[in-house]
Amino acid sequence: MRIKTVDLTKIFHVGSSEITAVNKVNFEVNEAKFIAIVGPSGSGKSTLLSLIGLNDYPNYGKIFIDDIDTVLLSGSQRRKIRLSRMGFVFQTFNLFPTLNALENVELPMALANKSKGEQREKAVRLLEAMGLSNRLFHRPKELSMGEMQRVAIARALVNNPELIIADEPTGELDSKTAKEIIRLLFDINRKEKTTVIVATHDEKIVDVADAIYSMYDGKLKLEG
Repeated sequence: MRIKTVDLTKIFHVGSSEITAVNKVNFEVNEAKFIAIVGPSGSGKSTLLSLIGLNDYPNYGKIFIDDIDTVLLSGSQRRKIRLSRMGFVFQTFNLFPTLNALENVELPMALANKSKGEQREKAVRLLEAMGLSNRLFHRPKELSMGEMQRVAIARALVNNPELIIADEPTGELDSKTAKEIIRLLFDINRKEKTTVIVATHDEKIVDVADAIYSMYDGKLKLEG
C-alpha cells in the first residue's frame, strides 16, 4: 500500500478559537515500513492518524491510498477501505465490554460479510497465535491490560490489512508488557510485510522503527 498526503490540514474550532491540529503535512510511505511518529500530547499525532485511517476528513489537502484520492470518496467507499485494507490498535483497546475475546476479534469479519465459519476459525487461530488460547471466552474485564491489547491486535489483523495504525499502543501497559506488544507489532511488519504507523511516547518503539517523525504544533518532520 502506498500512502501519500499533500499539504494535509485539519482545523478545529473551539468557541471563537481556531486550532490547526494538522498543518500542511506532507508524508509518504511506499513500502511496508515500521514508522514511528513522536511528539508531546496535543501535537496532532492522533489527529493525523485519524486522517490517514480515513476516520475523518481534512479541511484542506489530499490523502492518497495508492492512486486513489480518498478525499473524493463517499463514506461507504472509505469504510470499505478501512475494513478491507486497514487495521487499528488504540491506547485504550476499544474492545466491546459485552463481547468475549473471540467475539471482539470476529466483529470486523462480520462487518466485512465473512462467513460464520471463517470468522470463528480465523479468530481462534489469531488469538492462539497471541498466546490467548485459554482466554477465548473471557470478556475484557476478565483480562489483563496486556491481554486486552493482544485481543485488539488480533482484531486488527483479521481482514489481512496492508496497513496497521496504532495510536499509543503501549500507553496503558507496564514496561515488560509494552516490550512484548512492540515485538508483536514489529514481527507483523517484518513477517507479513504490513506497514505499521505508530504514534508514541515510547522510546522502545523508536528503537525498532525504520523511520522516525516528530510532530509539534501540527507540523511533521522526518528525524531519521
